[in-house]
Amino acid sequence: MTKVLVLGSTGNIGWPLVQLLAADSAVEVVAGIHHRPTAAMTALGVATVPFDFLDPATFGPALAGVTHLFFVRPPQLADPQNDMRPFLTAVQAHGIQQVVFVSLMGVEKNPMVPHRKIERLIVDLKLPHTFLRPSFFMQNLTTTHREDLVKHHDLFIPAGHAKTSFIDCQDIAAAAAVVLADPQYLGQALTITGPEALTYQQVAAVMTAGTGIKITYSRPGLLKFRQTMLRRGLTKDFVNVMVMLYVITRLGNAKATTQTLPALLGRAPRTLADFVATDVVPLLK
Repeated sequence: MTKVLVLGSTGNIGWPLVQLLAADSAVEVVAGIHHRPTAAMTALGVATVPFDFLDPATFGPALAGVTHLFFVRPPQLADPQNDMRPFLTAVQAHGIQQVVFVSLMGVEKNPMVPHRKIERLIVDLKLPHTFLRPSFFMQNLTTTHREDLVKHHDLFIPAGHAKTSFIDCQDIAAAAAVVLADPQYLGQALTITGPEALTYQQVAAVMTAGTGIKITYSRPGLLKFRQTMLRRGLTKDFVNVMVMLYVITRLGNAKATTQTLPALLGRAPRTLADFVATDVVPLLK
């Protein structure tokens, strides 16, 4: 039987993936957790195991009997050589059949972002892998940028007038479930996007229409954004990665759309309007 270890199992991608895998009788899913399992995780009844990328003592128990691994980069870990290599070396020793890593669209052109460095580590260690390279998550709007959206009804994001082909994390999870079940995707890097590319001004308009609340886009400069995020207590490494990603966006590297996701899922991706209805409306009402 396939045994899948899902790291980041309570996150916006990991939790939907755990639910999908738990519904598959051919899969045994193990959820790596950093603290305690959530009430929803307990109710689902899946196995859980303590895991911490920075604690090698958790590697062996988490990997025991595992055939497939899924993970995303924890945003607070920005130095893959120190933060990720020890774990990936342990993965190599366990003879995992497939590593599915959620990377980033266009990462092959941006060697400095942590996602690309992790990809290279996986390749250098000769781990059988599939890279999912999604565009920006819709959920970033309600997590990373939650404070400004809730308190000020504003998108405080330094993306200029650039377009982004936002993707819903539920669709990324669905894509991960597909590639974990089919060895034809081994060795592939799949760029997956939402159905359309929008400016943040257009995003604000979609949110306004969907919520009935006027949402603005203040379009701060990169320096102002960085200073504001640091004042709010976010770590320098995390803020620097965010700024780097928005520089990439401003250069036009986040606007592409692909048909890879519909081909994987056999359906259209969720739209931003869908996301606003299910995630933003409850947040603002």
